[in-house]
Amino acid sequence: MTTKPTLLKMPIGQSDFGLLIRKNYYFVDKSLFIQEILEDSADIILITRPRRFGKTLNLSMLRYYFASEVDGQSTQDLFYGLKIHEEKEIAHQHQGHYPVIFLTLKDLKFSTFEETYQNFCQLIAFLYEEHRYLLAGEILSTNEKTRYHAVLEEKASSAGINYSLKGLSTYLHRYHKVAPIILIDEYDTPIQSGYLNNYYEKIVELFRAFLGSALKDNPHCFKAVLTGILRVSKESLFSGLNNLEVYSVIHPKYGQYFGFTESEVQTLLDKAGLSEKTEGIRHWYNGYQIGQHIIYNPWSLLNCVKNEGLLKRYWLNTSDNSLVKDCLYRSGLIHQEVFERLLQGQTIHCFMDEQIVFPDLITSDENESIILSFLLMAGYFKVVSIDYTEEGTQCHLAIPNREVRGLYSELIKHWLVAGQKQITVSKFLEELLRGDIAAFEESFRFLLENTISVHDLSQNPEAFYHGFMTGLTAHLQSHPAYELRSNKESGYGRYDYFILSKDPKKPSLLMEFKRVSVSKTDTLETIEALLETAAQAALKQIEEKAYDREAQHCGCSTLLKIAIAFCGKRFKLIYRT
Repeated sequence: MTTKPTLLKMPIGQSDFGLLIRKNYYFVDKSLFIQEILEDSADIILITRPRRFGKTLNLSMLRYYFASEVDGQSTQDLFYGLKIHEEKEIAHQHQGHYPVIFLTLKDLKFSTFEETYQNFCQLIAFLYEEHRYLLAGEILSTNEKTRYHAVLEEKASSAGINYSLKGLSTYLHRYHKVAPIILIDEYDTPIQSGYLNNYYEKIVELFRAFLGSALKDNPHCFKAVLTGILRVSKESLFSGLNNLEVYSVIHPKYGQYFGFTESEVQTLLDKAGLSEKTEGIRHWYNGYQIGQHIIYNPWSLLNCVKNEGLLKRYWLNTSDNSLVKDCLYRSGLIHQEVFERLLQGQTIHCFMDEQIVFPDLITSDENESIILSFLLMAGYFKVVSIDYTEEGTQCHLAIPNREVRGLYSELIKHWLVAGQKQITVSKFLEELLRGDIAAFEESFRFLLENTISVHDLSQNPEAFYHGFMTGLTAHLQSHPAYELRSNKESGYGRYDYFILSKDPKKPSLLMEFKRVSVSKTDTLETIEALLETAAQAALKQIEEKAYDREAQHCGCSTLLKIAIAFCGKRFKLIYRT
């Protein structure tokens, strides 16, 4: 008997816990997160997760639990029926018992420091307005009231803004006789914006002072919880905060509270009448692992349910991915074998650098762990396993799901075409896959001449050409009619690249790449002759080492053996069936 699906209101873009509950949106009960926060021995807790993984909603839930009212409305009834409501002792001691300072910086991203600072001052003014009742009576001294009004009217000095969070916590403690809880959402958003818009040092200086004064040895703070995507280096931002505990995606604690677990997803799909689409949804949106928990991307999952199970990329469209694109463009990662292996579904390993110093991302091609650590924290990798060694934390990484794989493919294409129309790459692939080698050669020549720089070839040129071809054909990895294989043993050696067609009517392609070295005195005629010789040698290598043995075992009826010799942007291509 088929269960009639329940009409569900998906809380897409809804990050205010009170509104979500009162308006009866579908809520995945993460309320035991409150209990774990209270039981955590750390005074200051920083939890880093990818964007759209529920950080703001969870902090909003903390706000509504600890405050007796929010925006003039009682919070008492919001937790009836939730798991935390069963913890009577916790409720008796903590629910509604604290003043709460709640500040979200997720929209603080502007092109100049001046604009950022102006909007930040406005945010602090709104925060002070929320607690205007502190001005009544004699709780504040005359000087404190003057400083309070200066913040309210956005006339405070830079020193006044630096002290504003510490000052507000002091006033609240004095008024309520209970130290407040400080909640800061997306603390690193303005830091990222500063990096992208060339005011990094100024924004770090501002937040080092603002956060440092409020969080370092502050007796007027019961507990502070911060969220963000990255852990910004302690030396650059959190200097001196010895009572800070950081929980990133490689730390098991709080793993089940950000994103949806398998059981939570299954419950949602059952209620929505989409159980039959579970397998497809799993391939598209899960794959993240934090501790023992397999986690689904919540933004994508909710949008998929709202669209009645339509499988497509949702997460990609929530942001312009500026920082990710910037890092990929600036780094040499796309040239490396590591990226090729990832696109083919393999795992890589590297030592994690959890403390990001944004300027280091510029030179990340010199330190691979920096860019890989950044991509992991931002949600573009999943952790397959972790080894804790004397040298550091070594993570084994892979691309988590089809949605992220598609995003990588798009980023690669943007880089490869360097502003050229996407039809160029599509034309290139179409010609290659139908075996029209003459047309393919012309399109390939165009791409080499228009999308790469001679600087790309400075280190390990043969690996660059290999990675270039991998990038151009990356989206075939999830294509049902093709399989990509690279550097695999076949016959008496290892071929470079194999595109296996599962359709017997279409050709499979076996490729071998050679790089030619020349001197500055070599003429064009000499270079052309060297390319011809190298291409012939590559084709001979394919046949003498029986690289086609694997193709024969796969039952390929048509196989094109392609040899390409490169020298800078010049190449010679020959082939044989």
